[in-house]
Amino acid sequence: MNMRWVAAVVGTMVLAGAGCADKPHEYGQERPPVDQIDSRDKGLQSKDVVSAADQMANDLLSDPNLNASKTQWLVVVDNVENKTVNSRFDLDIFLQTLQSRLAQKGRGRVQLIENRQKLRELQSKELEGEREDTPPGAPGPKGIQPDYSLYCTITELPNRGTSFYVLNFKLTDLRNRTIAWQNSYEVKVAR
Repeated sequence: MNMRWVAAVVGTMVLAGAGCADKPHEYGQERPPVDQIDSRDKGLQSKDVVSAADQMANDLLSDPNLNASKTQWLVVVDNVENKTVNSRFDLDIFLQTLQSRLAQKGRGRVQLIENRQKLRELQSKELEGEREDTPPGAPGPKGIQPDYSLYCTITELPNRGTSFYVLNFKLTDLRNRTIAWQNSYEVKVAR
């Protein structure tokens, strides 16, 4: 009888240990790291978003003109112009992630300004009526004007088995139309 009990306990422990061993592997499959390529997927992946944002933020924040400036650069983040084969995809995640990196790393050098359209949308939802000192129908108070606009154009060169993507990031000086900074993130992926 003792032998059966010992065998049952050992069997239970082996099964329990096997079950525990599978959980970390299962979790790793469900939640793979965002900075690694997932072999189950094709096309642009989270690794590309993270890598592009890190590379562009580091490059922009190390720009000699930005670092020599005595004032903060006031930057509005615009949008992504999607010129890929599937232009229905919303690829703004690349700019949104870059915006977060600039907010984290660019304090004191870069001040992010809300996009005017988004600002007006927020104001129309949150502000109560017109201000008392503003005549009806008159434009509202003048806000901070950005010096620069950051945007991205994504193009694709599709082939049979792969696609080559170029993400071209530009920072345009709104005061004189010059391109103050530009860099590209390039990646070739399976289709």
